Amino acid sequence: MRKLRIGVFGAGRGDTMINILLSHPDAEVVAICDKYKPLLDKAGKTAEENGVKVALFEDFEDFFRYDMDAVVLANYACEHVPFAVRLLESGRHVMSECLTCASMAQAVQLIEAVEKSGLVYAYAENYCYQDTTFEMWRACEEGEIGDILYAQGEYVHDCSGEWHALTQGDPHHWRNNCFSTFYCTHGIAPVLTMTGLRPVKVSGFESNCAKYMMECGARDSILGMEIITLENGAVARCINGNLRHHNPAGINSSYIVYGEKGMIESSRYKGCTIEKYTVDGGCTEYTPGKRVEGDLARKFSTHGGADFYPTHFFIEKILGNEIGKKYSIDVYRAVDMCICGILAYRSILNNNMSIEVPDLRDPAQRDRYRNDHACTFAYEAGEQLLPNNSKGVVIGDDAECYKIMRERWEESQRNNC
Repeated sequence: MRKLRIGVFGAGRGDTMINILLSHPDAEVVAICDKYKPLLDKAGKTAEENGVKVALFEDFEDFFRYDMDAVVLANYACEHVPFAVRLLESGRHVMSECLTCASMAQAVQLIEAVEKSGLVYAYAENYCYQDTTFEMWRACEEGEIGDILYAQGEYVHDCSGEWHALTQGDPHHWRNNCFSTFYCTHGIAPVLTMTGLRPVKVSGFESNCAKYMMECGARDSILGMEIITLENGAVARCINGNLRHHNPAGINSSYIVYGEKGMIESSRYKGCTIEKYTVDGGCTEYTPGKRVEGDLARKFSTHGGADFYPTHFFIEKILGNEIGKKYSIDVYRAVDMCICGILAYRSILNNNMSIEVPDLRDPAQRDRYRNDHACTFAYEAGEQLLPNNSKGVVIGDDAECYKIMRERWEESQRNNC
């Protein structure tokens, strides 16, 4: 059987997907696109070192015309939907990196494009597939802790030390134009997959703007929080932000779920371990292994090995295999994960009021949001542009911080030559 021909748009974050595809038994990377030529050349060299010749494109239109069955979108996090819609309309399956959509209007547009195409859309939310979170998903699904009462997810990543590399001092880079609850799905998504429940209401909160991030050029508050009511009445608390902490890996992520029969959580400080309590079995602590396709999954280490699974399940779903259908995150759940953050920011700007989370699986609920482009990204929002924070803090495009970040990035490029 012919391997699936897959292209990757974005050679930075897409680097991990490229490496997976270079070794996958059922798919191959055939084309890569990135506007930044050094990254593109690096990706091409990696492919060549693995005995694979790929087509390299700096222009998306040339990439778009190439012969591909599917495309991985690893471009800017706020710009996935316009490209996803075009690719779906052209007959290509799509896997999107984080995030799903930038506005409620894009959420509707994406869902309807997927439905019309009949093709596979997958969301590459790798934090659902870490050894710990994947195990928690299994335990909750199999009823080990009973009906869900409360859950929480935390994703804290202090990016200040690498902000110059991430944004290149561009005041219009998506990271410099975020709102506090935009990059929310590393916290929310595992909670939704573990519990299997849909969000129905959300309230948002944000902390102050931090000087050390303002000096980098970020315009949003340092912390976003979502308090989510789930469809069974349970409550979830999720946070995300650039808070400082001691973890040498730069990331603090942890998750916990309480149920009628017990609780399960990922250890914050003991590595990839699970702590579980049930009324029948007492307390246990263990390190879970690879749940699915262990021999293949263990070949990949990025994000604790979790990067392998979204790509693998995407391929499996395209091929019609049950494991892909079960574990690949579809467009409806992906949109649920993302619009919680979009609506939480509306809540923040409206005195933390509770806001209904629509079920966009239902066509009757879509018209209300079809023209709702409100967000902090100018290209999408137009006249509906929102402020980047609720504190009234404003940083202009000509601020000195962007010049400093640009100079640091240019210096790092010279040092790497």
